[in-house]
Amino acid sequence: MTTTPVDELLPATRRALLHRIATAQTEGRAPSLVAAVVRGGETVWHGSRTSVDGHGPDENVQYRIGSITKTFTAVLVLRLRDEGLLDLGDALEKHLPGTGAGEATIAELLAHTGGLAAESPGPWWERTPGSLRPELAGVLGEQPHRHPVGRRFHYSNPGYTLLGALVEELRSASWEEVLRSEVLEPLGLHRTSGQPRAPHAGGWAVHPWADVMLPEPAEDLGRMAPAGQLWSTSGDLARFAVFLAQGDDRVLSAESVREMRTPAAPAEPEEVAAGAAYGLGLQIQHRDGRTLVGHGGSLPGFLAGLMISVEDDLAAVVLANCTSGPPVSTVAGDLVRIVAEAEPRIPEPWRPSSDVDQAVLKLAGPWYWGTHAFALRLTADGDVTLGPLAGNGRRSRFRSGADGTWTGLDGYYAGEPLRAVEGPDGSVSHLDLGSFVFTRQPYGEDAPVPGGVDPEGWRGIK
Repeated sequence: MTTTPVDELLPATRRALLHRIATAQTEGRAPSLVAAVVRGGETVWHGSRTSVDGHGPDENVQYRIGSITKTFTAVLVLRLRDEGLLDLGDALEKHLPGTGAGEATIAELLAHTGGLAAESPGPWWERTPGSLRPELAGVLGEQPHRHPVGRRFHYSNPGYTLLGALVEELRSASWEEVLRSEVLEPLGLHRTSGQPRAPHAGGWAVHPWADVMLPEPAEDLGRMAPAGQLWSTSGDLARFAVFLAQGDDRVLSAESVREMRTPAAPAEPEEVAAGAAYGLGLQIQHRDGRTLVGHGGSLPGFLAGLMISVEDDLAAVVLANCTSGPPVSTVAGDLVRIVAEAEPRIPEPWRPSSDVDQAVLKLAGPWYWGTHAFALRLTADGDVTLGPLAGNGRRSRFRSGADGTWTGLDGYYAGEPLRAVEGPDGSVSHLDLGSFVFTRQPYGEDAPVPGGVDPEGWRGIK
């Protein structure tokens, strides 16, 4: 009996991946398409299709990645926050005065809730040189806002231009210089750059009603660069996907990239229906029963998609060199799904904890909020979870603090304090969670249940 190493995809899986990108390239009528799949922090599959006979593009061929650039810019802003140089709640005006759009907070700009216009005024900025907009005033125009600040999600390219200018202001260097020294070099993304470097694909427009093509211009976006300038490869973006899933303390911690992956913007009704949301520089999509995070990108001549399923420990990158055609982000999500369904993630072996706090261990088990049954469980890393004993409901993870309380990390109780309250004899009387009382028995008579407990106790119908 032979076995396949866990880091190598099965032949049937590889064929299914090839079939998906081949279909995308044919039906999308893309001059070329290249893709990669990442599992366990490593690239485990690479494929390409091309309309040109001979050698197809490999993982080192550059394509323009459009708005995936925004995710790189968001990483730079989060680094400034983690260093204490700004707070995400700061108004832009505090650090970059005089823009005319300084009322929006940095977090609002990251999440596209700053109320700014979607595009820059003047001629189509993606197909005209950035020299036409040499200053921020030319990017924003006389009326930069389309909506009240903070009220709704409205995707804004000028908003990310402002974030790039913020990086330049606080670092006293150009956006691209900062990006290279603080992100690209530490992560080994040597084939990611502001300008194309050979080998790179040419950008094409494919006629919608005929099988003919037209070359697209590759303009330098100038001030708009932080919103969409970058060129990259499937190999580099695969490594970037690993970083977005795991973090890297040389660039951003796991906690900070998790924050980027958390919804931060109110979704429009159609986005709610589609299962879509936006974090801090990352798009979030619920598809096929799994959560995908990443970003799509497009500029004249190019399409790009990067999608990650953290739970499945999978990511996929798809790049094409056409203005419109294959739905690359959808294809990237399909590549993740194909591997996840064909070769489900093998969990790490269960191992007992090396140590446990006996006082916390005594809190494990069932608790009741009124008549709702909950269970408190200890996790391997010292946190605790509290959630319904069965079915759906309010569920959160909590981390201990120096004062003996826990703080909610996610879910309904994110940020809420949890503490074990002792009775007169020193034993735990109840749990207090943001003023809610959890008792060992439903409406435990010895606990200070708000409103009191009927002295006659539980009864049937006579």
